[in-house]
Amino acid sequence: MSNPPPQRLLITGSSGIAESSARLAASRGALVFIVAKNHEECETLCASLPGSAYAIADVTAPAEVDSAIGNAFSLMGGVDAVFNVAGLSGRSAGDGPLHLCSSEAWTLMMDVHARGTFHVCRSVLARWMDHGKHGAIVNMGSVLARNPQRDYFATNAYAASKGAIEAMTISAAAYYAPYRIRLNVIAPGLVRTPMSARAQTNQEILTFIGAKQPLYKDLISADDVSRVALFLLSNEAASITGEIVRADGGWAVSG
Repeated sequence: MSNPPPQRLLITGSSGIAESSARLAASRGALVFIVAKNHEECETLCASLPGSAYAIADVTAPAEVDSAIGNAFSLMGGVDAVFNVAGLSGRSAGDGPLHLCSSEAWTLMMDVHARGTFHVCRSVLARWMDHGKHGAIVNMGSVLARNPQRDYFATNAYAASKGAIEAMTISAAAYYAPYRIRLNVIAPGLVRTPMSARAQTNQEILTFIGAKQPLYKDLISADDVSRVALFLLSNEAASITGEIVRADGGWAVSG
């Protein structure tokens, strides 16, 4: 019996969970295509992953996204799965409690997370529908969308943008299920990535996280989140769609 063809996986983002997922997927034989803004990170990452490639694009720019995804489909002969990871913190732009949140931070969070995820999903889904293909998409949420924390993580625009991703994904999952297209959300807790650098150097936050994420008593590793995402994108999860899967180290069930 011949071996199945390698999965053709498109990932947005080039660091943190995106990088971890690309490396893990490639180690399992997948062909990986990266879409991200940072040319140096993309070049370095793909140089270490056999058969991988990348395109530079800003997920907030629909024309750039569509061009990059077109390149992925052409180069790999199609795309089987998509992991939307690209994102950022809005704290430096003024994200915080609503009465203090800047308009700039609100717009930035919605642009990068909600609109960026929409642009990628739309472009991929249009191609799948045009050619009668099925596939799987995992979109990046956050435990903060449903399980907020007021003392250290009161970034309301960030949470709202992740909530928008949840709603869009569940609605789309219902529409595309008859076409054997699956869409799910992974909602991590606090993960050890470049985006969480502030928390990693704050002993008060680290002490809090030790209790809030009791499965780790620490920040979650990017690799552990990647394993959950790649499972959801695999044929082993063929029966799962429209789910918000927490990979939060126990955050949501801890006081």
